Amino acid sequence: MTREALVVGAGLAGSLTAVYLARRGFHVRVLERRGDPRAPGAREEGRSINLGLSQRGIVALREIGLLERLAPLTVPMRGRVVHLPDGTLRFQPYGVAEDQILHSVLRHDLNVALVDEADRLGVGFSWGRRVTAVDRAEPAVTTDDGTAHTADLVVGADGAFSAVRTHLGRGRRMDLHQEFLEWGYKELLIGVGDDGRPRTELRALHVWPGDEGLIVAHPNVDGSLTATVFLPFDGPHGFAGLTGAERVRSFFDRRFPDTLTLIPDLVEQFLAHPPASLVTVRTAPWHVTADEGRGIVLVGDAAHAVYPFFGQGMNAAFEDCSVLDRCLAAHPDDLPAALARFETTRRPHTDVLADLSKRNFVELRDKVRSPLFTARRKVDLALHRLFPNTWVPLYTLISHTTVPYGEALTRARRQDRVLGGVTAAVAGAALAGLARRSRNKGRWS
Repeated sequence: MTREALVVGAGLAGSLTAVYLARRGFHVRVLERRGDPRAPGAREEGRSINLGLSQRGIVALREIGLLERLAPLTVPMRGRVVHLPDGTLRFQPYGVAEDQILHSVLRHDLNVALVDEADRLGVGFSWGRRVTAVDRAEPAVTTDDGTAHTADLVVGADGAFSAVRTHLGRGRRMDLHQEFLEWGYKELLIGVGDDGRPRTELRALHVWPGDEGLIVAHPNVDGSLTATVFLPFDGPHGFAGLTGAERVRSFFDRRFPDTLTLIPDLVEQFLAHPPASLVTVRTAPWHVTADEGRGIVLVGDAAHAVYPFFGQGMNAAFEDCSVLDRCLAAHPDDLPAALARFETTRRPHTDVLADLSKRNFVELRDKVRSPLFTARRKVDLALHRLFPNTWVPLYTLISHTTVPYGEALTRARRQDRVLGGVTAAVAGAALAGLARRSRNKGRWS
């Protein structure tokens, strides 16, 4: 008999999950509280933070046969271009190999491609349907029109503020930790110049670091860039204080002066929209077993939302879908065992990712402008070039491999200890040499 699957959420994780399940033989239906992203005007209404597609996401898209079709919608980013307050630019490559790059893609474009692929595979979509209840025993999901939707497998892929997760935890022991960053974000568009050409280098991630603010800009296929401005919510130089045109212009002129040239209407764009929040979510458990060997499971941001500063939110969600598919393949006749294996396989590593994403906020904001950080990164890449299989920087392990996040961190810490020991030995030898020369000089003077 064909098994029934119900996916709540038609965003990136939900639509990709639907594709995987349909390919595995499930009859799949998707419920989404928003409208169809393919409808006219949907691009303007949705979130538009650009995404950096890295190896984990690439593997998932390759598995479903969509990677090549998406290529025209992406822009390769070969490293970071750091904009310093004095107007100088500093390029920091992502890796040493040709394929150690990221691919910038608009969230909307990727979402539409995934929905189209799910549609092609026979997945049914119900738009404008909000979840009002979840029955763990059936399992079933009730929507705001009063309809109860039952299935063998219910997947909660409805984002960081998941309704499925909320209803799943009612009346049972379920851990939930939410942490909001004291900074928020707004988006600005760096349009093409009057000549139709990009205003700055397109094939790179652009970063404006600073202790009072941070800007990250992703390139788009039309030659523009989407800049995300991160600022504290409070304070005179936060969103609360930057409410007038003169204050906004003065702040950017002082902290990020070249942005006023790159974005002639920066002030107007900045004042046009309210800031959005950034949240980390950790929860446990991710799954429950229902009657007759059926179950409910959370994936993506519903299970583990992270800050965007390591560029892994979408990539981790896509890896969830890939791992869940492998668990279903390993337990084709035992859905509860597949869901249990999925959670035990993934949750420890996404907890590590949450910590890494928070830590990388400090790196992007402060460290990328540091000569010491740049020198250390050059040493890391030089060692990786000399010993590509034995010395791999943490960033490379996270972004350009599918090594589980926890294993990547353990390996990087081991390398740090080695590098620290070598540095100490070299410094000790240098100091000993200086001491010997000083003694010899005193002896012969």
